[in-house]
Amino acid sequence: MLSQLTPTLLWAHFQTLCNTPRPSGHEATIRSKLIDWAERRQLQWLTDDAGNLLIRKPASAGMENRQSVVLQGHLDIVAQQNEGTGHDFTRDPIRTRIIDGWVHATGTTLGADNGMGVAAALAVLESDEIAHGPIEALFTIEEESSMRGALELQPGWLQSQLMLNLDSEDRGEVYVGCAGGMDVNVQGQFEQSPLPADWQVFQIDIKGLRGGHSGLDIDKGRGNANRLLVRLLIELGKDSALRLVSFSGGTLRNALPREAHAIIALPAAGTALLTQLISQLNALYRAELMGVDEGVVISQRTTSASQALTSDASSTLLNALNAAPHGVERMSPHFHNVVETSNNLGVVRLQDGQFECCLLVRSLRDQSTQVLADRISSLFTLAGCQVQGENAYPGWTPNPNSQLLNLFQDVHQQVFSKPAEVKVIHAGLECGIIGATYPQMDMVSFGPIIRGAHSPDERVNIESVADYWKLLVALLEAVPARV
Repeated sequence: MLSQLTPTLLWAHFQTLCNTPRPSGHEATIRSKLIDWAERRQLQWLTDDAGNLLIRKPASAGMENRQSVVLQGHLDIVAQQNEGTGHDFTRDPIRTRIIDGWVHATGTTLGADNGMGVAAALAVLESDEIAHGPIEALFTIEEESSMRGALELQPGWLQSQLMLNLDSEDRGEVYVGCAGGMDVNVQGQFEQSPLPADWQVFQIDIKGLRGGHSGLDIDKGRGNANRLLVRLLIELGKDSALRLVSFSGGTLRNALPREAHAIIALPAAGTALLTQLISQLNALYRAELMGVDEGVVISQRTTSASQALTSDASSTLLNALNAAPHGVERMSPHFHNVVETSNNLGVVRLQDGQFECCLLVRSLRDQSTQVLADRISSLFTLAGCQVQGENAYPGWTPNPNSQLLNLFQDVHQQVFSKPAEVKVIHAGLECGIIGATYPQMDMVSFGPIIRGAHSPDERVNIESVADYWKLLVALLEAVPARV
């Protein structure tokens, strides 16, 4: 059905992207397809040691003196799916559907983040109808998992001094700054011992949450399955002995956890308390999340286990997780309704006494990223864990003297009879990293309307894609001559 949509070239390339599995770390197949495609089009292409792909297209006739422009997006997608979907993101194509003017996937993330940007750049490379100066299309890897492609981009590879990042998610807005971030990875080994024969073992599941982008949706008040499950276990432990067998919650550090599961052991006297508490918290959680995430459901079932963390180890770990920050740490005093600093308690794993946790700290201020990461490190160090800050990347500081922003606003006014809203985003665009390597690069970021990114609710508005394309074409046609 995507073949029926316009602009035809853009949607055709997006269909190719949907047909080609490309979760983070598995971009080789789509990169090979794009290289073959570039060769058929007789376009120059380059790859670097990281696996980034650069495709160059000469200026169209009469535009040779215009400034060169980088069109930048990332090849990888977030791999999230609803329970029971059975999708293999390394093998299966994304199954799209159209509902009320929006393109959705079927039970999985859609990959409009950043498939829309990649498809738009490819459509520019293919089109013979756009007047433009020299084009460099930069397709990076592993943006969603580590930013490795942007972090390993080498100086001197790009020849342009203007860059259009195509990885934003709102029509009528232009982004000129973004948050930096850091992964905080925690590991620990907790003492186990055999369970008493008369203790009963239960699995507790929390499901039904919406999830979402850990930056863009961090201020929406949505539930975090890890925190809700830990809260339940802390409450249960007030009135009953409790030992933790295992814990599994969240799948990606940059997605709000939608589901969490724990196996616990209780003495016989605690089983009635568990049933009663689950009934109470089912109602309480739904009331607290009313209008935001009221689909949350807690369930229990009996299972078996022979050993668990000791009582002291269980208490230490649960208290540390309960104290771990999640959500908005501070709002920006400089940008209205923009989060300055936040943390996502993204992935929690406990199996056979081995504990792992990954949190993602974001901030518009790089120093604030480090300060919050240090606090998290202190907390889990007190719990006997080892903590490592990894994959740090800088924020993108707004440039009030951006000539590209002025051009963008002029073109937006001409095309839509109004200027775009200038925004700073609490998410990790690659602009900050690329700007650190190419400090003279003038850049802005824009995109169509995408909702539910990083979750199976992801969808892209069809009408906004047409506007996105119209604006991109007009911008390329308006790029000024080289000085």
